[in-house]
Amino acid sequence: CGGMQNKNHENCVTVQIYLGLTVFLMLCVLQTLLSEKVTQMMEWASKRSVIRMNGDKFRRFVKAPPRNYSVVIMFTALQPQRQCGVCRQADEEFQVLANSWRYSSAFTNKVFFASVDFDEGSDVFQMLNMNSAPTFLHFPPKGKPRRTDTYELQVRGFAAEQLARWVADRTDVQIRVIRPPNYAGPLLLGFLLAVIGGLAYLRRHNLEFLFNKNVWAFSALCFVLIMTSGQMWNHIRGPPYAHKNPSTGQVSYIHGSSQAQFVAETHIVLLFNAAVTMGMVLLCEAATSDMDIGKRKIMCVAGIGLVMLFFSWLLSIFRAKYHGYPYSFLLS
Repeated sequence: CGGMQNKNHENCVTVQIYLGLTVFLMLCVLQTLLSEKVTQMMEWASKRSVIRMNGDKFRRFVKAPPRNYSVVIMFTALQPQRQCGVCRQADEEFQVLANSWRYSSAFTNKVFFASVDFDEGSDVFQMLNMNSAPTFLHFPPKGKPRRTDTYELQVRGFAAEQLARWVADRTDVQIRVIRPPNYAGPLLLGFLLAVIGGLAYLRRHNLEFLFNKNVWAFSALCFVLIMTSGQMWNHIRGPPYAHKNPSTGQVSYIHGSSQAQFVAETHIVLLFNAAVTMGMVLLCEAATSDMDIGKRKIMCVAGIGLVMLFFSWLLSIFRAKYHGYPYSFLLS
């Protein structure tokens, strides 16, 4: 019995040694594989800040373990036949973000930026049940992406600064967005000031137009209409101009949520507000003008028509964005 116990003990020790060696070899293989993947990702990132991936690269370097790095992927459709203008705009902002990270002093192998084009990785779109573009997803080092790992493009827009905040929330990596110098704004401002200065110089002996109340009233109205239409929100959030459904091809110019808007939507609201304002001006002129009664009647009818029609359209847009709003006028 004692001999059998010693033999069983020796067998148990042998099994434990074999198990330990197997685990050790597996860890070595995994560590080697992880090192190769990180090295390959770093090599690609050194050539292009946004790594282009197809189905094979996505499965090997993103889906398959081991992985100790995060990957932020933009799923897009940049080919001309896809006619996705929003994709091109989002790609430019994504490139700015990736370049800001790649060429910063804090750059590490903790986060990589990549893109999957529909025409190069349609199998990836099918794998993820994705039917719209552009879409931004964060793949964490461990586990599957959560709901918060999908970027809310329609709410936050695709400006590089907004994307950087989202990446910081998901990865704790702070990216300072550095944009290439854009001289269009200063040049346009300089040209505008030069035109104004030139006009003032040419009419230096007759500057009565500077004291014209109609000029200042028109300028103030333009400023108010621009600000109330949401232009500042566009400047801060950087939303897309419109949204095209890749499945149906239908283009939406009005966002369906009250928490976001498209650039085209602000232009539409601006024009509608301007038309209502014009109607009110015509009504005021019809009541106070010294013109003959016939012209004043025409101005009155035109003013009422503009106010009623465009105010009803504004209410219909409001109802479309604020679901459940009970009031309407002319249009349901």
